Amino acid sequence: MSATGTQRGEFMGSPASGKRATWEEIHIIRMQDGKAVEHWGIVDALGTMQQLGMVPAPGQQAQAA
Repeated sequence: MSATGTQRGEFMGSPASGKRATWEEIHIIRMQDGKAVEHWGIVDALGTMQQLGMVPAPGQQAQAA
């Protein structure tokens, strides 16, 4: 699943930047008797942080704070 958003508030210690990012998510739900009884989720937080300029992407140099 793909999601897109704009950083309008604090995210992982970084103040709002107004930048947009798109990231991938995987969700696995275990069903039992027709009900969701467990959920596992994985989100590409590193890719999101790279798009927001919080960490350098591969091949990019870190920016001075």
